[in-house]
Amino acid sequence: MSVVDFGGHGQPIVLLHGLMGRARTWWPVARWLTRYGQVVGLDAAGHGRAARTGPWTTERFVEDVAGLLRSFDEPAVLIGHSMGGLHAWATAATHPDLVRAVVVEDMAPDQRGRTVDDWRAYFDSWPVPFGSLAQVREFFGSTGNYFTECVEEREDGYHLIARLEDLYEIAAEWGRREYWSFVAGVKCPLLVIEAGHTLMPPGQQAELAACVPHGTHVVIEGAGHIVHDGAPDEYRGAVEAFLSAVLCR
Repeated sequence: MSVVDFGGHGQPIVLLHGLMGRARTWWPVARWLTRYGQVVGLDAAGHGRAARTGPWTTERFVEDVAGLLRSFDEPAVLIGHSMGGLHAWATAATHPDLVRAVVVEDMAPDQRGRTVDDWRAYFDSWPVPFGSLAQVREFFGSTGNYFTECVEEREDGYHLIARLEDLYEIAAEWGRREYWSFVAGVKCPLLVIEAGHTLMPPGQQAELAACVPHGTHVVIEGAGHIVHDGAPDEYRGAVEAFLSAVLCR
């Protein structure tokens, strides 16, 4: 298990990254989250410094999260982006005693019918290897700082840390199955932060929040899929309001 300790004390807060990311992509968010508790980030299997062995199933990722949560003395707050959001609510549903609250950023429960073909074309367009981190920032534009955390230096330049074939297999599962059954099991407070320019099927994120007894849905207008990177102030405001209410209960 690969865990990054961002500091802080008290309430455990666990950050779960999106596909192709890693725990350290959360550093800008972790800085202000430490005022609310002990903040740690988990590298999902196949990402960062975590093991690169399958199976690449949601259930496997959830058990990895649960394994970390068992190391704490009290239930944790889970904050997940995209893939990490799915893993967060699935963990809350299957291990309710380990989770105090959940924040989901731009992830929907049912993407059946989507394929990884578009992903392949997109990744094939990358000028890999990148010659420098400056080129990474230039190529990805507004999300350049985020993507510099997703690459590593090798002899010939910078490459994505995660293996593309692993990422395709992980994402392919989302196109074959729905995750509403997990949503039905979530009983803790849930905040859903939807990007104004979301990549998810319309309406599902509002429905996701509505299905949970203490669910809240917020749309950050103008934001892209990585809301916490593209609209950091708005994201922070939504999360801090949610945490202030949850942790005062």
